[in-house]
Amino acid sequence: MKRGKGLTFVGDSRVQKYDKPKLNRDYSEFPGRTEEFYPDFLLKEWVTGAVFLIGFLCLTVAHPAPLERVADPTDTGYIPLPDWYFLFLYQILKYTYASGPFNVIGAIIIPGIAVGALMLAPWLDNSKERKWTKRPVAVAMMLISFGIIFYTTWESVAYHDWETQNQQGQIVFSNLDAEDPVFQDIIRSNCTSCHGGELTGGSGPNLIEPDLNAETVRAFVENGTGEMPAFKDQLTDEQIQQVSEFVANLELTSRDGATNSTNDSDTSE
Repeated sequence: MKRGKGLTFVGDSRVQKYDKPKLNRDYSEFPGRTEEFYPDFLLKEWVTGAVFLIGFLCLTVAHPAPLERVADPTDTGYIPLPDWYFLFLYQILKYTYASGPFNVIGAIIIPGIAVGALMLAPWLDNSKERKWTKRPVAVAMMLISFGIIFYTTWESVAYHDWETQNQQGQIVFSNLDAEDPVFQDIIRSNCTSCHGGELTGGSGPNLIEPDLNAETVRAFVENGTGEMPAFKDQLTDEQIQQVSEFVANLELTSRDGATNSTNDSDTSE
């Protein structure tokens, strides 16, 4: 290097010449092209958020969440339904190789693969291309995921029994006495799994609304009908008679006269 080239003389010292970094200039030098974060930008964010929040609150007031009857863990006939954004996972659990003995596949392995692919996405496709046609890995992952979610969500909606779904959680006021020993000792352990926790119907029919006499109920309990098994070998004649009379006396009542519900706090979503 030649003497003095690239150097700046400051007094008797020699220091390397360098350019000062470009400092941020005032916002006023870019009229209409930028704005201050506070309060200009932040104020618009607050206003937008407030508008959406007010709209959401109006929707919740106009269409409140429906309340269902009291949750009963012994009611195995109740079929819960997840919110719409989880319907695709709900449908996957219905497939042969993702349910029953293969439940681990549908509940853990398949969602785990999806989450793992999402976490590995930055390494699976690290291309700097901005055009989607030049990023086949990322586009293929997106299209496959969208197709699976869309199809399984549609299939879940199309094949679900919505009529039964709307009826199984419906609040019904009746004279059913859940503290009665017949209900506690016999009906709860033998009938509620199919007919519902309050005998208003599940996979089996509603026992409150039909006007059944004791003889008819006894015949059903002893001999069974359709998918209902016979209980003559499981219950004594006295127990069958007690169940028949209990069911035959069930009837719909008004809210004030109901014994199966005490107040609003007993209901749950």
